[in-house]
Amino acid sequence: MVEFAALTYGLLASVILSAAQRNRKLARPHPPMLFYLGYLLCGLSAGLALALAYVAATLLAGV
Repeated sequence: MVEFAALTYGLLASVILSAAQRNRKLARPHPPMLFYLGYLLCGLSAGLALALAYVAATLLAGV
């Protein structure tokens, strides 16, 4: 299950970043869906970072 989530996350990040880079290179505005997916990816990354930091802190504290 973790492998599927990592693969999906990587594919989503690759598509969003390449589309944003192409739009910036062609000086075109980004479609709204690209913004929404970008914010979703940013929120997922931040949430996962906080969750993993919490797990690491509890393991280091020995609780």
